[in-house]
Amino acid sequence: METSFDSDLIGEIFKRIWRRRAAERERNEVTEAPDTEVGVGTPKKSRPTLANAKALKLSSELLRLFVTEAVQRAAMIADAEGASTIEATHLERILPQLLLDF
Repeated sequence: METSFDSDLIGEIFKRIWRRRAAERERNEVTEAPDTEVGVGTPKKSRPTLANAKALKLSSELLRLFVTEAVQRAAMIADAEGASTIEATHLERILPQLLLDF
């Protein structure tokens, strides 16, 4: 069996990103409409974004496949250039096509 990323770790990364984006949205809304009153009739709900276990497992597997493919493609470029290690430039060269393929 192939190893995969820990679904709990991926879930925590997603939660952190969701919290950061929610905070940014709140800051943007406050700066865009400072005169707006937030009262009883305001339809805003501050509930957290959630992902179920199956979605996290699937996201972990997709991330694993993406990283594996990136490393394999970068290794092919490094090998063609005669390098023994993968450098950032190798990843930069394969990234545009990799993103299009995924």
